[in-house]
Amino acid sequence: MATLRDTKCGSTVKVKKLNGEGAVKRRIMDMGITKGVEIYVRKVAPLGDPVEVTVRGYELSLRKADAEMIELV
Repeated sequence: MATLRDTKCGSTVKVKKLNGEGAVKRRIMDMGITKGVEIYVRKVAPLGDPVEVTVRGYELSLRKADAEMIELV
């Protein structure tokens, strides 16, 4: 299973599904990350946390733990 956490810088990926429960999943969905949306990985910090992405035309920083919940096609 490929997740956003494992994605290399400069890649464009598509969301397959969101793992996680309750408030955390809701927060990720509120940021615009939903099934089928394309995500461009802009930067990954040296230690992997945070991951900077572009989603629906805006820039977003995600923690490693949150990026791991986003399963890719």
